[in-house]
Amino acid sequence: MQPFVRVQNLVQSGVSQVPRQYIQPLESRPNNHSHDQNNNDTPQSSNINIPLIDLSNPNDTILLDSIRHACREWGAFHVINHGVPLKLLHDVRHVGRSFFEGCPLTDKLEYACDNASAASEGYGSKLLVANDDTVLDWRDYFDHHTLPLSRRNPSRWPSKLIPNYGKVLCDYSDEMKLLCEKLLGFISESLGLTSSYMKDAVGELYQNITISYYPPCPQPELTLGLQSHSDFGALTLLIQDDVEGLQVLKDGHWVTVQPLSEAIVVILSDQTQILTNGEYISAIHRAITNASMARLSVATFHDPAKTVKISPASELVSISSLLRYRQVVYGDYVSSWYTKGPEGKRNLDALLLDS
Repeated sequence: MQPFVRVQNLVQSGVSQVPRQYIQPLESRPNNHSHDQNNNDTPQSSNINIPLIDLSNPNDTILLDSIRHACREWGAFHVINHGVPLKLLHDVRHVGRSFFEGCPLTDKLEYACDNASAASEGYGSKLLVANDDTVLDWRDYFDHHTLPLSRRNPSRWPSKLIPNYGKVLCDYSDEMKLLCEKLLGFISESLGLTSSYMKDAVGELYQNITISYYPPCPQPELTLGLQSHSDFGALTLLIQDDVEGLQVLKDGHWVTVQPLSEAIVVILSDQTQILTNGEYISAIHRAITNASMARLSVATFHDPAKTVKISPASELVSISSLLRYRQVVYGDYVSSWYTKGPEGKRNLDALLLDS
């Protein structure tokens, strides 16, 4: 296996061509229209965006209808007036960018994650344990284990390099948990379930916060910042900077999610699709790169414990809506995801029952 390097360091070295291990197969490249039903008019260049939902809407019926539509048709939506202080959104972007752009590589490598282990905490550049044939993403990241509190260890974070780093991440973690619980309540109610149903089904939230940094790419038409996938947990909350890059697959088209500085992107994950018996969908999404500007995003993942058993809500199963997914232990689902790789929703599809 070749020595592993950080993408940002590659760019700073002046590389003019994308190394072979970052080149996507033809069918996965961002300018390939194999997913698109109409190559002459794709939403990649249109004004289509994911739904925008105002959580302060005093009309519960309108709010729940909006959430129902977004979860059923998109699996992703923006929320505004979400209750998270806007200064905190700014601060977490700032400390993230300070780490990637303001600290020498030698200092950053002191916080390196274990390259031989998937999803280990720290500074890294690859999502899965790579072999020589693995196509790598054009991004670096810092992953933080933040909840439950027993997993949270700010000494593993670069507070020595950025003094307020730990406080900002802890405050952000707490706010994201509150918002996640609020959204799980709305999602439950929009399905006619009790407001606590999704929260109870997921159980104690396991939370990771991943700050991703996508350096400029000399050949963005050949690469992806993050390969196409759906998240394997329950709910992801994401913020972007002002550079485009996040895309959601909608009806066979890749739709660019326009950055909104005061909004938070809500992305439904696979366990939510199972719990809702397929009434709501997890969003297939990816990140593309560009040649001129670095991009930063902060994704907060909320998952069940590995021992939790996930199955569709019995209230959503009837003669007219048959049971669609078999029960799965969440830890087994995660192991499959990391062993086989994401590739769209193949791990979720493996749980489908014959109709």
